[in-house]
Amino acid sequence: MALFSQTSQQGLQALLWKCRMFWPVSRCQQLFAVSFGIPSREKVSCFSFVTSSSTALPVDPKGADAFPTKKRSEVVYEEEKGWDEETKQIPEEKLRLSSSAGAPKKRISHISLRHKFAKVQPPEKPLQAEEWNRLRESFPSPEIFEEVMFNNMIRYNSPIDVAKSLLTHVAKSNGDIGYNLLVKYLALCAQQGKTSEICDVYDILKIRFKILESGAYNVIVRGLSNSDQWRKALTILEEIKMAMIPSRANYESCIKAACRHQEMTLACELYREMLAKDLVPTLDVLQAFFDYSRGMKDPELQKELFDVLLYFRENQIYPHKTLMRSIKLWFESIPGENWRGHLTNITNSGQCPVCSHQLEDSELSKEEYNNLSERIIRDVIHGTDTFRKTSPQEFEAFQTFVENRLPFDIVIDGLNVSHIKPRKLQCENLFEAVNCLAKNNARLLVLGRKHMLVNSSNWKREIMKEMQNKADFFFAENISEDDAFLLYATLRSGKHCKFVTRDFLRDHKACLSDSLTRHLFRKWQRGHQIVLLPSVGGNPMKFVPAFSYDCVVQTTGDTWHIPYKDAYEEKYSYRVPRKWLCLHRKYRRV
Repeated sequence: MALFSQTSQQGLQALLWKCRMFWPVSRCQQLFAVSFGIPSREKVSCFSFVTSSSTALPVDPKGADAFPTKKRSEVVYEEEKGWDEETKQIPEEKLRLSSSAGAPKKRISHISLRHKFAKVQPPEKPLQAEEWNRLRESFPSPEIFEEVMFNNMIRYNSPIDVAKSLLTHVAKSNGDIGYNLLVKYLALCAQQGKTSEICDVYDILKIRFKILESGAYNVIVRGLSNSDQWRKALTILEEIKMAMIPSRANYESCIKAACRHQEMTLACELYREMLAKDLVPTLDVLQAFFDYSRGMKDPELQKELFDVLLYFRENQIYPHKTLMRSIKLWFESIPGENWRGHLTNITNSGQCPVCSHQLEDSELSKEEYNNLSERIIRDVIHGTDTFRKTSPQEFEAFQTFVENRLPFDIVIDGLNVSHIKPRKLQCENLFEAVNCLAKNNARLLVLGRKHMLVNSSNWKREIMKEMQNKADFFFAENISEDDAFLLYATLRSGKHCKFVTRDFLRDHKACLSDSLTRHLFRKWQRGHQIVLLPSVGGNPMKFVPAFSYDCVVQTTGDTWHIPYKDAYEEKYSYRVPRKWLCLHRKYRRV
């Protein structure tokens, strides 16, 4: 079906002629006729799609190369995005929306327009130009009409013909079709599996622009990956590599396509390449490996999937329940190996009630502890920007304070704990925590801020005095960063000392220079961080003690123990799960 209606094709001939000096005429005519269905007698000699986005670079007639800077993907565990989410990746500040010809281009706030007009229903059938004009004129913000309409066409999965008729109207009215509208049209085509349309529009964009931005590439690669022409996505992935580092979404779309078509060797190659580029995989793509590898007898593939589980261990990743079930089913499907999986809770002793295996101890050896302590003090406390948020004099005073009072049993991040229940006074939250932890005559150190000493609505002087009878307090400056204080006091107190904070301490792990030390830091953290649970329904605050066993994926070869969480968590959490999948191999008697 033609992209442009019969009535508007004639009007397009006069407006799409600008790029004669840049593009091969015959190729443009061919693509334009194929993609947009214009009859041969009405083909235009040349055409142009104009964008003011500097991320999509127009072809330079002089042949000069220009490449945009590209940041690597952020480390985020997430599910696959919707098609309207992909188009949001076009940098907002670099988009301009063409309104009427000659009118100034206006910046669009995607967040505001998407929320304000999210319920605007697109037409159910294609409209003529005059009908679009009437709709546009009656719209509260005409300058963003086309942007809103395309966003909602994606959201409500409008018929392609409706989108085509709007593009016809835009081209006839403005003299060009903006890059951002083309990408949104591309997303709608991809959402509906219109593979030929995706290829044709990509060819047009590729001729007009030297490099596209990552959002457009994500749409194209994902759209092709979900089609029967999924191998074309691999070709485009190679094209992307010549201009920038492909995004995580690019790789994962290709990996999942390879998995769906049982090309597991290819999927593994792409996965390794992705890791080599420091792109962190989502749990969604890792689940695809387990889902599509069921029943396969392939030692190399089995080793790859075992490596995925060891990747969980190394990075303290806890699969959600759906992924855990996929792992269980894959193990049980391996031909001839007789794996059996059971869901269980590990006892406080660290022994699995299913197979009686004793999990690894969370305690570090004396040598490991001393090495870790030295590295944290050197790399984290003295080797980072600690002194940008506290003065050397203040930290030296703190060191003297600690050395004169060692050892402590528990070190508390007072400000962090004071926010655990927003509806209570901060001093009351901290007071409840101190009372709870001091019950067994534990020696407590509370790290506070000087504003806590000023009588206020949140910090009552009498309560603060009572707390200071039960614990030692060190009050830092209000702008000071107290994580370094927390780590120093805990480590200097010895292996027995625990700490209380709801922070995950990710920044401090990142400061450690090698993977072994980072692993030791996480192991030490898991065995020493006490989890704080707020009081509910009048019940007192609760503390979950640190586990005596290490809460990470573990294996002996014939057993695997995998901690998991009920629900997917986008961010790292300081809380470790209590639920485990036990997998053990039963050998048949001969």
